[in-house]
Amino acid sequence: MADINTIGVLTSGGDSPGMNAAIRAVTRTARFNNINVIGVMRGYQGLIEGEFVKFTSSSVSNTIQRGGTILKTARSSEFMTDEGRRKAYENMKQAGIDALVVIGGNGSLTGAQLFAREYDIPIIGLPGTIDNDLYGTDYTIGYDSALNTIVECVDKIRDTANSHDRIFFIEVMGRDAGFLAQNSAIASGAEAAIIPESSTAVDQLAEFIERGKRKSKNSAIVLVSEAQKNGVGGAFYYADRVKKEYPQFDARVTILGHLQRGGMPSAYDRILASRMGYAAIEALLEGQRNIMVGIKNDEIVYVPIQRAVKLDKPINPELISVLNVLSM
Repeated sequence: MADINTIGVLTSGGDSPGMNAAIRAVTRTARFNNINVIGVMRGYQGLIEGEFVKFTSSSVSNTIQRGGTILKTARSSEFMTDEGRRKAYENMKQAGIDALVVIGGNGSLTGAQLFAREYDIPIIGLPGTIDNDLYGTDYTIGYDSALNTIVECVDKIRDTANSHDRIFFIEVMGRDAGFLAQNSAIASGAEAAIIPESSTAVDQLAEFIERGKRKSKNSAIVLVSEAQKNGVGGAFYYADRVKKEYPQFDARVTILGHLQRGGMPSAYDRILASRMGYAAIEALLEGQRNIMVGIKNDEIVYVPIQRAVKLDKPINPELISVLNVLSM
């Protein structure tokens, strides 16, 4: 191992269920290997402002089941400047931090890649985002929990949709990726999912309406990704189109918003975060640097951060076929 005596761990960007389980695993695996741990509060902004807390194994007791992040999180525009990163590096060195574990999504890992390149810092990334949009990993920390939250909400909304013969457009998060919308549609028995990956191929609304007419359905649930392209997209856009183009249908909108991020992590996310946190320290012990820990076919893998943030993660087209057939 390159001389790493102390690591810093931070969470950045949007919170996701399972981040605390990852912090716990990183901390306890590091301490098991006699590596000191410093928790960086409020992500990269805390690195710039020197908000450091010494972590021990007891610091992360009773956290695996908690949502959010005990380290807090923030988006830092200052870190995207040369001066901001210079301050962060100076604070790191003064605190004796030799390497970083960064838990976050695409933007957070992009910042990590830049920081590592400029200052030759060993950084290990953990994919903490409900969007599931990072290349090189089948699942990200928080995705499964968010999926379960969405399904629970959709199950409740369906009762009203059926009672009133309404079409509900339910908008979910996911940034520019349709994983949450597509898979929650399958899991909740929804009639359709409108996702950015299919937006250029067909008019997804027209296709859904025609399918519904053939089946004589007056009530329906449609999961809609929040992503917009050139002003096209989102639940309100499609509901407005229904009112103008198909006035015989009663369309309503529900935007689930930030409740998708909250709540206790699922068992799967706790296990995934624990495995990834453990693997992050193992990677540092092996002399690895500037990689993201991922999971492929239930096996831990190491992916260069540059590939994880720059390459698009494709959605499995079979999922679209499954939904179309099973929504009959």
